[in-house]
Amino acid sequence: MPYVKRDEQGRITTVNLEPGEGLVELAPNAPEMLAFMHMLGQEQSTLQQSDMRLVRVLEDLIDLLIDRDVIRFTDLPLPAQEKLMERRSIRQSLGALDLLGGDNETI
Repeated sequence: MPYVKRDEQGRITTVNLEPGEGLVELAPNAPEMLAFMHMLGQEQSTLQQSDMRLVRVLEDLIDLLIDRDVIRFTDLPLPAQEKLMERRSIRQSLGALDLLGGDNETI
């Protein structure tokens, strides 16, 4: 059973799997618990979307540095090279299928 801490308005602010000071037990399927977990999922989704946009910026930055001969692709660690090649391949496949649909995407 989860244990929760609430704010002055009665909203859940903390969830813990073990009892502790200021925590009260709450059924995992309680409506307040489900709403709290849903809110966390939305926040995580927003963070993941931001991460994906940042990944694309970093890919573009790496490509720019390579194009300007600041670094060589082979200067990157092998795992990084593999990940970049995998993403390039995926983007090219999606572009060939015209599934991107975004005007701001370049392959």
